[in-house]
Amino acid sequence: MSLSPASGIGRFYAKSAKIIRFVRLGCTNRPFYHIVVMERRKNQHQPVIEQVGSFDPLPNDYNERLVALNTERIRYWLGKGAHLSTPAAELLGIAGLLPIHPRTYMTAWRNRRTAAEAEASPEKAESTA
Repeated sequence: MSLSPASGIGRFYAKSAKIIRFVRLGCTNRPFYHIVVMERRKNQHQPVIEQVGSFDPLPNDYNERLVALNTERIRYWLGKGAHLSTPAAELLGIAGLLPIHPRTYMTAWRNRRTAAEAEASPEKAESTA
């Protein structure tokens, strides 16, 4: 017979918070991420409950970043109340599984502003010369 969690003996993981997040693998200067479901308070190098996808952030020869998602299992875990880390929420938003994360809009806005400033700076240098 197992003891109840209120007894203070052992841990009760069935109702503990789960999170969907990235676990970094790969080598130095060559990251590779597994998208996993694990206990929220665990270190990323602890055993995971389930791997639900993978993400390769570096572009390949065709300038593609590869993502593999098991959408059925992600929906299952979200239905069970699993939380999402911010990078995982951004990726799932871009993939179309969730609404686009606000940080994605901010990143795109910053990139557009930086590109506009980069185009404007050579023009200013030419006009002053």
